[in-house]
Amino acid sequence: MILYEYPCNERVRTLLRVEHLFGRLFFFADGADIHHHQIALATLFDLLEISDRTDLRGSVLQDLERQRVACNSLRQHPGVDVQALDAVITEMQLVSSELGAQGRIGQVLRDNEWLASLRGRLSVPGGSSPADIPSFYAWQIKPHEVRVHDLKVWIEPFLALYKGLALVLRLLRESSEVVSFQAAQGAYQEMLTGKTFQLLRVWVDPALGVFPEMSANKYVIWVRFSTQDNELKPQPVTRDIPFKLARCNV
Repeated sequence: MILYEYPCNERVRTLLRVEHLFGRLFFFADGADIHHHQIALATLFDLLEISDRTDLRGSVLQDLERQRVACNSLRQHPGVDVQALDAVITEMQLVSSELGAQGRIGQVLRDNEWLASLRGRLSVPGGSSPADIPSFYAWQIKPHEVRVHDLKVWIEPFLALYKGLALVLRLLRESSEVVSFQAAQGAYQEMLTGKTFQLLRVWVDPALGVFPEMSANKYVIWVRFSTQDNELKPQPVTRDIPFKLARCNV
């Protein structure tokens, strides 16, 4: 089954975008090829750019506190595994303390003149060529272990943020049951009574050759399935599509 996710608000959308960037960063930072490491650096600068434009640290800390309060409220509910609940709350407190103790995320990278210069060059098409920035080429031809070590040093200031958002999204994703549905003639609609969700998750069989386009507000959830024509343009599906749905909210 292929999983698709839809954020129901801009806060969760931002967290998903940053999670995507971290996944790309970790993948290419572990690569053996110099081109992998260039992508890793470009992705690191993308994370720095997002950190400059939004208060990611504050947003994640607020989410962790919100989820901690929600978890504490479950303590008196019958059937709750108090030991498991305490373990989650302790994990949240540790992650919050580590993230809260940080100053401005990525400040070490901003203070590094060479990285600041490289950040500007990588934003220019072809700006990373040896003709434009020979010092970057000199770094690229260094031994693999040297480049990997440097990347780890530059990534380290972002790890507390990654742990925080990973925990927020994990708890959000685990907050709902997965239910099977059928989209009649490719569309599924669910009326709501004012209840809002933060994240929708849809699983669909890849053999069906379709993908979901989702929308949600406090009144309705829409899931419409489409396929792609020869030019990859989405085309609505008019046959019944079985799928699984999770409506997540903390």
